Amino acid sequence: MHSVQSLLTSITAAVALTLSVPSTSWADDPIPVVATFSVLGDMVKRIGGEHISLTTLVGADGDTHVYQPTPQAARVVAEADVLFINGLGFEGWLERLVEAAPFAGSLVVATTGIEPIAFGGHDDHEEGHEEGHEEGHEEEHEEEHEEEATEHHGEHGAFDPHAWHSFTNAIVYANNIAAGLAQVDPTNAGSYYQNHQIFVNEIRALKAEADVLMAALPIDKRTVVTPHDGFGYFADLYNLRFEAPQGLSTESEASAADVAKLILLIRKQEISAVFIESITDNRLMEQIANETGAVIGGKLYSDALSSEDQPASTYLDMMRHNTKTLSQALGD
Repeated sequence: MHSVQSLLTSITAAVALTLSVPSTSWADDPIPVVATFSVLGDMVKRIGGEHISLTTLVGADGDTHVYQPTPQAARVVAEADVLFINGLGFEGWLERLVEAAPFAGSLVVATTGIEPIAFGGHDDHEEGHEEGHEEGHEEEHEEEHEEEATEHHGEHGAFDPHAWHSFTNAIVYANNIAAGLAQVDPTNAGSYYQNHQIFVNEIRALKAEADVLMAALPIDKRTVVTPHDGFGYFADLYNLRFEAPQGLSTESEASAADVAKLILLIRKQEISAVFIESITDNRLMEQIANETGAVIGGKLYSDALSSEDQPASTYLDMMRHNTKTLSQALGD
């Protein structure tokens, strides 16, 4: 089985050959491109515009963690000029897909250049929330999480792949997408970079709004309880603490011990709201809310966009919705 690294090496040569071929027809015909999941697909669509024909493998409300590639997916990948992936182990099925698809296009890893955070690493700065916990217990707790990560979703490796939840990282995604499209389709490079700049400006404007809302959260209202651990980059950006009974992947199952610890934490810190997610079975969160007296503060979107009739159908809408939902539920 080819590794992603060997695929990158072979594709580099293929891209060099591709760029040496005249691309006059590309000015008129959209180039076929594939994105692995809906959040990334929306970014690619924003930058590619009319010059691309986009297929997104895991669509709105789909769970990339449990996705199984189909023969149709292999066909569209084989026919694509560009394949956009998140990387950082998020697409644990990628090697199987690439093995099934004789892909000779350009592979763009959207997280290239991002400094990833280690699984559990976003808890390190939250020492102020750890009063009453012995240091040894915390180290033991972190080791348990790492062991659970290895057992249930080892394909993620040591790093949190949900990097798009940082506005700063989203700009890196946009940079990589624009560069990838411009390299394969230089005829329309100007259009790609123009769309890129508009998109980046909108990301920066939304970040400014989110900065104000998150800064206003009281110091004792900065712990967020969600079903799975998908918001580490958002937590780092805004000095929040996210707690989840599941690990990085929705495939992992919460242990009774972890659920009990979470219930104790909610009671001790008098956390008034917990949150459900669009891609998870939320019965556990409802049970936790019932046992602690916390309310369901709203639905957050972590790994997938919503359908168009819901509030998170684009990347910017998702980030705006999540920020406002947290602000309204946790703010005074």
